[in-house]
Amino acid sequence: MHAQTIHSIAPRPAPVKTDGLVAWCRINLFNDWKTALGTLTIGAVMLAILPPLFQWALVNAVWVADHQVCHTAAGACWGVVREKFRFIIFGRYPFDEHWRALICTVVLLGLIVASCTRACWKPWLATLWVAGLAFYYVLMRGGSFGLVVVDTDLWSGLPLTILLASLSMAMAFPIALFIAMGRRSGMPAIRSLCTIYVELIRGVPLISVLFMASFMFPLLMPQGFSIDVVVRVLAGITLFAAAYMAEVIRGGLQAIPKGQIEAAATLGLSYWQTQRKIVLPQALAMVVPGIMNNFISTFKDTSLVAIVSLYELTGAMGMAMNSDANWRPFRIEGYLFIALIYFVFCFSMSRYSLWIEKQVNKSKLR
Repeated sequence: MHAQTIHSIAPRPAPVKTDGLVAWCRINLFNDWKTALGTLTIGAVMLAILPPLFQWALVNAVWVADHQVCHTAAGACWGVVREKFRFIIFGRYPFDEHWRALICTVVLLGLIVASCTRACWKPWLATLWVAGLAFYYVLMRGGSFGLVVVDTDLWSGLPLTILLASLSMAMAFPIALFIAMGRRSGMPAIRSLCTIYVELIRGVPLISVLFMASFMFPLLMPQGFSIDVVVRVLAGITLFAAAYMAEVIRGGLQAIPKGQIEAAATLGLSYWQTQRKIVLPQALAMVVPGIMNNFISTFKDTSLVAIVSLYELTGAMGMAMNSDANWRPFRIEGYLFIALIYFVFCFSMSRYSLWIEKQVNKSKLR
């Protein structure tokens, strides 16, 4: 018998660490030479920009509300935010009544937070919204309980931004849902009407819709009959947002396999039962990022209402700067301040969207 030859196996390299900061940088920033080149280029640009920006924004900045000191400073003048804070946040709303606008803003934000909390997804949430909106209108409008009357033309700043954004989003979603379903309907008349609506709205900019809602629509009303400008603007934003959201939802509806609908028909489910129990839950789960992107876009688009003389957050900031020549040169700091406010709201919506995606995808991880 011949002795078998034993060959030793060469040792394998140690596994590459895939967690931790160093591993993350290696995978995402220096994975190959192209990625490394892009990382180094962006890093060089940041090193050239950030130090002067840091000097301007923090080191040499002025924090006191004194325009004379700001004019002689070499950095940013954040004192303009301290000086014009209430004007930027509440706009043309009467100064002595700002407490009413503050309470209304807190109430509306509370309703939004409750609507985003799973524990509050109960039938009473709709009643809470009706009561909260009634409270908002009574307190902002006044005229009762000894409150001074404040016309809706004077509603402005952050309270108006949140009101327009939240209500337009809430009303646009069901409209978009039915429009998306109508575009996939087997009835030619309904499908044609929904298609015409979507293409007509998407074919014009939001400014045109707001202009027509504010100036053209009243001309079509009977003599002596008028609708409040806030209501008209809210309707315009809602219809505009619904057209774009309908296309997002339609994409989700088209992604559902036809076999599932045929199986539902085989089980004897009606059209609405099929949509409610099978199609819509899956379709909406697929397009959560697109829907949230539409919500964020709608929130930012409220800044366009200034064209119809409604001064929301951006318009209130511009009015605050233009009304005082001493602070007018520091509008950049004012725009950065409201940009921070917009970022906080939009970033919060983005994080909430990720949470929703994790919730709806739990069934796929089983």
